[in-house]
Amino acid sequence: MSLLRSARFPAIMLLVAAAAGLIIANSPIGHSVQDLQHTYVGIPGVFELSVGHWIADGLLALFFFVVAVELQFELTNGQLNSARKALQPAIAAAGGVIVPIVVYLAFAWGTESADGWPIPTATDIAFALGVLAVFGRGLPSGVRIFLLALAILDDIVGIIFIAVLFTDGVNIALLAAAAVLVVIFGYLSRKLDTRARAAVIPILLVLALATWVLVYLSGVHATIAGVALGLAMAQQPALHTRHAMEPWVNVIVLPLFAFSSALVIIPAVSIEELTPAFYGILIALPVGKIIGISLFGWISQRVAHDPAMPRLPMADLLAAGALGGIGFTVSLLLSELAFEGNDLLTDEAVLGVLSGSLISVIIAGILVSARARHYRRRASAVTESSEAATS
Repeated sequence: MSLLRSARFPAIMLLVAAAAGLIIANSPIGHSVQDLQHTYVGIPGVFELSVGHWIADGLLALFFFVVAVELQFELTNGQLNSARKALQPAIAAAGGVIVPIVVYLAFAWGTESADGWPIPTATDIAFALGVLAVFGRGLPSGVRIFLLALAILDDIVGIIFIAVLFTDGVNIALLAAAAVLVVIFGYLSRKLDTRARAAVIPILLVLALATWVLVYLSGVHATIAGVALGLAMAQQPALHTRHAMEPWVNVIVLPLFAFSSALVIIPAVSIEELTPAFYGILIALPVGKIIGISLFGWISQRVAHDPAMPRLPMADLLAAGALGGIGFTVSLLLSELAFEGNDLLTDEAVLGVLSGSLISVIIAGILVSARARHYRRRASAVTESSEAATS
């Protein structure tokens, strides 16, 4: 299980799954697999979703639950548990949202692709930390802490976008009923450390499923149910649950979503015929994120520096910005939501996310490796100096 929980594993699985989805979609069996993806499953006449929607709306809610539990911990006991600690990465995260939007709209403004502006704002925390783990041996902990806080704040922005921008015709009664169930879920989760634990667990599972159904039927994206439940659950039981779920999220949920989202037939068009959605995302993810995070990160260290946090040099901020350009999971979800009903734009947006994220992975690998070598050389020089002084 330690392999399934390692930082490297999710990044590798996501890459393999996305590559498999693209290859299969463009193979002789591609249409058959896409037909399967659009097959409806459920209780006929009561509650049915396509296989693709079960993955994006159902399984991905588990991923958002895990993210929400980590967010809850960071906001109460971790790196974001005070305004002072959160301000610096918050300013950098703002740059990592604003600049990619500006870059995207520079390509898409005034076109039907303009609705896709939220897509390049996301950072895939699992993928980014995986790349950091692969290439960053020797980096100081401050870089990882900064990236983790940055990615979590990015997740908050992504969750807000999903909840606010991609919600139509909300059924307030159903949403209120879901909110009541979340409150009951949170209250009962505090009984997990008592003798009532055996009776409480099945009730919590039923409440979680009912909450998800109500949120879905209310018109709000169903993954928000996972966020609400993760934030409401008592912290210690939530952390234990996250620990138990993490391997399955890494090995099943995220790869399945990456595979399903990447089932895109590469359009047989010339480069000139590709829409601004593709080019905007392709450039906004690597370029917009690097510029936004590094520039705003540099500013934040001068206007909101916390003495308890190390000041990162520009080279480290550039590496963090490149890691932030790995959009992947949330960007793929935003692509489907932003261009729902327009298959051409959705497919080109997905290709833009995959291409832009891959470019970010390559740039991040180079920059993180270079910084890691720098810190290893510096640590080695200090060790040699210390040994020479004592001999």
